[in-house]
Amino acid sequence: MSALVVLVQAGLLVALAVACLVDRRLARACLAFVGFALLMALAWWRLGAPWLGLAEALLGALLTGGALFHALGRDSREPGPAARDVFRRPWRQMPARLAAPLAWLALVAMGMGLPLDAVEVAGPAGGGRQPLLVAGLAIMTLGLWAFAVHAHLLRRLLAFNVLGSGVFLLLAGIAGPRAEVQALILVGLVVALLGTLLGVALIRRLHHLAGRATLVAEDEPGGGE
Repeated sequence: MSALVVLVQAGLLVALAVACLVDRRLARACLAFVGFALLMALAWWRLGAPWLGLAEALLGALLTGGALFHALGRDSREPGPAARDVFRRPWRQMPARLAAPLAWLALVAMGMGLPLDAVEVAGPAGGGRQPLLVAGLAIMTLGLWAFAVHAHLLRRLLAFNVLGSGVFLLLAGIAGPRAEVQALILVGLVVALLGTLLGVALIRRLHHLAGRATLVAEDEPGGGE
């Protein structure tokens, strides 16, 4: 039963990552990210790091989630970006944009050196970490894809956070619940929060000055539906 619970948890993590990265309704995508962060907190508890789960709930779900909603102007009188992302990139740009993420994934696979089923996972929860390790790799792939293909800065900010979570989960799944690994992940969570706050400030400022939340104007070729 425990293995089934971990498998379901890993599947839900991937499903919520997909939801927050593909949903063009931005408030709903941000809400999916909050759910994703809360489930990540449960994953850290499962991996033997309850205090890291508490940090994920606070830094990821509460503070990062609140910052993402602030980018939409939901807590301010000043209007934020439109509630729905209508920006579409031309299909001819996709191969070039996907080349770098695919190359990075290839380097990650080479760095791992072994197929996932051959990775030695040590510790008391070792056998139960395998599905979460696979989920981490899938989440990292989704984050890379979304960062490459989306133009809306809030959606790229979501991709940045999802990508970081995938990297942390992959690291914890391989290295186990050692103190130095947990400390590194905690530092990463803090850096991700600071990066998100900076990104939100830039999104609000760009929308205030230019009336958009992309670096490319929507009236340029491929800039809208």
